Amino acid sequence: MNRFRFVAALLAFLIPLTGSLPSLANETLWTGSSASRARAGALLKAIRGAADHGLDPKWYGLAEVEKAIEAGADPATETLLTAAFVAYASDLSTGRVRANRVGKDIDIIQRKVERADLLKAAADAGDFAAWLADLAPKGDYPALQKALATWRDKRAKAVFTQLPDGNLLKPGMTDPRVPILRKRLAELDLTVPELAAGAAPELYDEPLAAVVKSYQETKGLTVDGIIGAKTTQSLNTTIDERIEQIIANLERRRWLPADLGNRYVFVNAGDYSMLFVDEGKVAFQSLVIVGTPKDPTPEIQSTMRGFQTNPYWTVPQSISGEEYLPMLRRDPNALQAAGFKIFENWSDDTEVDPASIDWSSIHPKAFPYRIRQNPGAGNALGYIFFPFPNRYGIYMHDTASRWLFTEGSRNFSHGCIRLQNPLDFTEKAFGGRNGFNKERVRQVIDAGQQAHYTFPEPITLYVTYRTVTADAQGVPTFRDDVYGRDRRVVRAMAKP
Repeated sequence: MNRFRFVAALLAFLIPLTGSLPSLANETLWTGSSASRARAGALLKAIRGAADHGLDPKWYGLAEVEKAIEAGADPATETLLTAAFVAYASDLSTGRVRANRVGKDIDIIQRKVERADLLKAAADAGDFAAWLADLAPKGDYPALQKALATWRDKRAKAVFTQLPDGNLLKPGMTDPRVPILRKRLAELDLTVPELAAGAAPELYDEPLAAVVKSYQETKGLTVDGIIGAKTTQSLNTTIDERIEQIIANLERRRWLPADLGNRYVFVNAGDYSMLFVDEGKVAFQSLVIVGTPKDPTPEIQSTMRGFQTNPYWTVPQSISGEEYLPMLRRDPNALQAAGFKIFENWSDDTEVDPASIDWSSIHPKAFPYRIRQNPGAGNALGYIFFPFPNRYGIYMHDTASRWLFTEGSRNFSHGCIRLQNPLDFTEKAFGGRNGFNKERVRQVIDAGQQAHYTFPEPITLYVTYRTVTADAQGVPTFRDDVYGRDRRVVRAMAKP
């Protein structure tokens, strides 16, 4: 029994126990009067168009609904259409899947709707078709829908030429893959320059490398013009895979609140960006560095209340065991030059001499000591630290490795979010209130002092993973799915 048939059967069992479904003046919701039949017709039209939202009409029993409407007034018809409506309206308004079940690296506060509330609202709606359409999110959601339609249309017409794997292909080199590369770039609607007069077709010249660099930049890859494994894999992404990405990102938008609020930070780990919205307007934007595929930045919702200068960095046990233990085995004093201290346990500050410990006897998975790095220029958190509650132990912070912001693919952290211009963000977060002065904070930092600052108002934090964005015309910008989450979302959506 599929999900739709199960819901219909469940409703048929429950209705006699709980009374009739919500109705207008004791009328049935879908059958009988002209208004009820019009409501049923609008529901049928919406289900037929479910694919416009990346949803499958079969999930809502399209064939059964069509037959039931043809059959006319009948208690079974009323039950069947109610089941279809509840399933479709819920999926459209809050997402088809429960986000936190997709993977352990997703922990968001997903919207929920009560079935009884949906049914009552449907009965009360003056224009049911408009009300049903309005359940979908706003923002860039309609633009993503346009992108989905465009790329589905492309699928019927597009030509796909796979670029073969091979050794690194650098500008100036000659390689038999170059003519294939030219063809593949043209298939992606990129303007491929003509070969210079007399040039060998297999020459990877600078004008062609410039096109590759432009492509790499749009996909969040390292912008070097070199055709390596990641760029080859990206170029070989099929149209079906891009369509699945759009569908996954439509679903992600449905997970979030319809209104993100008046004051929030929106971090997109999918394209290494952060923006701060205050009073409904973008007040600050920045590049960010996020987690590696091995240690992905999770999707979460939380609240930021302030920041701290010159923080200590307490090394997570996993990093201590996996990364620092091998160093300590080679040289017990290896961490001292970088300002690290080692403490006996996690409950007090009893420092231990690293040379007194037999590091070869320590198991990486059961690292008993606490390692902490002192504030300073080399501190992994940089000079500013923004804490926020979450179960992953991550936070947003400054970084000592600023040169990494020049990279196209900025997934280098253990899951934390490194902010390019944290001091500028603090200025915008205070917005001239509470006597806040950025230069005074800089003086506190330069003096090596630790100080805590509380924002005038809390800031809602959304850490997302949007691998597709689209402009108002529906032109999408794709980022490669480095965490593999898009595939997981689409697979979860297809399950009953």
